[in-house]
Amino acid sequence: MPHAFNSLPEPDEPFAEAPATDEPVVRPMPAAIRRPVDRRGPLRPGRLISTRSRLKGEVLAKTFTGVDAGVILILSWLACGLANPAGIWVSPVATVVPFALGAVLLMLSLQAAGAHGFRSRESLVLQLGRVTGAFALTAALLGAALAVTGSAVGVWQAEGLWFCLAFASLYLLHVWWWISVRRLRQSGRLTPNVVVVGATANAERLIENALASREVAVLGVFDDRRGRAPDDIKGVPMLGDTTALIGHRIMPYVDRVVITVTSTAQARVRGLVERLRVLPNEITLIVDLGGEAGPNAVLERLADIPLAQISGARIDDRRALIKRAQDLVIGGLALVLAVPIMAGVALAIRLDSPGPVLFRQRRQGFNNEEIVVWKFRSMRHDLRDERSERQVFTGDPRVTRVGGFIRKTSLDELPQIINVLAGEMSLVGPRPHSPTMKTGEVESARLVAEYAHRHRMKPGMTGWAAIKGSRGPVDTPERVKRRVALDIEYIERQSFWLDMFIMAMTLPCLLGDRRAAR
Repeated sequence: MPHAFNSLPEPDEPFAEAPATDEPVVRPMPAAIRRPVDRRGPLRPGRLISTRSRLKGEVLAKTFTGVDAGVILILSWLACGLANPAGIWVSPVATVVPFALGAVLLMLSLQAAGAHGFRSRESLVLQLGRVTGAFALTAALLGAALAVTGSAVGVWQAEGLWFCLAFASLYLLHVWWWISVRRLRQSGRLTPNVVVVGATANAERLIENALASREVAVLGVFDDRRGRAPDDIKGVPMLGDTTALIGHRIMPYVDRVVITVTSTAQARVRGLVERLRVLPNEITLIVDLGGEAGPNAVLERLADIPLAQISGARIDDRRALIKRAQDLVIGGLALVLAVPIMAGVALAIRLDSPGPVLFRQRRQGFNNEEIVVWKFRSMRHDLRDERSERQVFTGDPRVTRVGGFIRKTSLDELPQIINVLAGEMSLVGPRPHSPTMKTGEVESARLVAEYAHRHRMKPGMTGWAAIKGSRGPVDTPERVKRRVALDIEYIERQSFWLDMFIMAMTLPCLLGDRRAAR
């Protein structure tokens, strides 16, 4: 990330004064004793990582659990084979069950010891202590079981060999994982980023807990009450008001916006929610609820403070994993099949007009992140529109002869398979638009309040809007509204089978579309 984030400018917009309430706030220090504020704050990582590029702790823990289970299973199978030279399938049950029992007991013991949690401040000694404790418990239980059943000496010996190999293997694995998790946390790839709205006592408590746990990174505080807001809270800087928040450069790196205004201040909370709904980021409100944390413990109870979701798409990790696997498998196959076609298109472009074969353009991706999208060049190089401020129209003189054909058939978008494989795009999703795209003389994003909601999912090469007739330019406010409505409908309905249906319908829709100007 560029070093421009090291010194973020103060917003030009004035702060709006809110009416006085009984809500507790963090009082600003007198001007005479205020210290210089570090604009980065104590929780911001050295390099900001976009939300789509960060890893989830729950997914990583499940991966570690799966690898452990695989290693234990393989070693159990080998040890059982040593104890049963005639073959496992023809051996007596009494000589096979102890190895299956040992594997099950060890996995349960590792889970009970919390060996896959890798907490932020957990030392390597403590992590290995958890592993050792799990093996000690397994040895005691398994030894008792073998003694009660009167297992043969050969089974004891094979179990001892399995135990030693499993202990050494998992010890090395957990050392490696502990080092890897620590590096991921230091790089910011494993720590969710949040910003706080409201310089309140709740915000101070949240930041204190975040500093203590290091499970989340609070990047900044926003508040509309300039007169009552301090320059920072526990070192976390004040970055502006809610107007500054909506357009802030830091937002593509933010997982969640947390409103810390007391929920009893209903009028103020409603006003904040209405203003912030335009963001694609998830928005939550601190509430006082009891009960246990859900599976997304770090985010559901952020720094031990319960949260209630207000706006934004709740990410389903399982569905996101399936969608990513779909992109990699089908996208990889599509790239192999498309190579001859892409070579032919590249040659035709080179022979048709001077200029490069490929054209790249900045578009908005997931969470308003700017990505570079690749396309085959379809316009004259000297008339290219890198900012996409002027949309294409029928008979557009900027479009070359070959360009007209590849745009009509969408062959110009084949290089975006690379964007899909890189994780910047998906095969199916809302089409990526330029941040500066205009409808007439007005920026398209200003025509629909929910425009940014289409960025709650990765952009796609094709999508629900494309097969429903909203393909090509959005050159009227009505077309912008229809495109956004269809994109939001897709995000709410997205599933593996809907994606497969959309991909299957894309080619027939392209061949039958004679009206869209591209």
